[in-house]
Amino acid sequence: MKNKGITAVAASMLLLGACAGQPAPDSGWTRWVCDSQAEVQWRFTDGSREVIDLRLGGDDIVHRLKLEPAGSGALYSDGMLAFHTKGDQGLVYRVADDDLIGRGCQAQ
Repeated sequence: MKNKGITAVAASMLLLGACAGQPAPDSGWTRWVCDSQAEVQWRFTDGSREVIDLRLGGDDIVHRLKLEPAGSGALYSDGMLAFHTKGDQGLVYRVADDDLIGRGCQAQ
């Protein structure tokens, strides 16, 4: 009987640890919706504005994108995913094949 209690406590601790690594839905995320109806949630990681966390749709996967040189606006990328903003609009695409996920993305 004692082992069951210990096992339950250990399982609870593992679940809490896994949840702690995931961002809360309302913890500073900015939600943009693109013309393709793709949803992009993003936030700056600190005051430097050189790194953002980005999630696509309701996905729990957080992509950490770094500021890259751009002709205009701000381009953030991790080599696989890119988020380019200019003014109050943006676009998001996969870098490897330029697969457009959404353009005309704006705050909602």
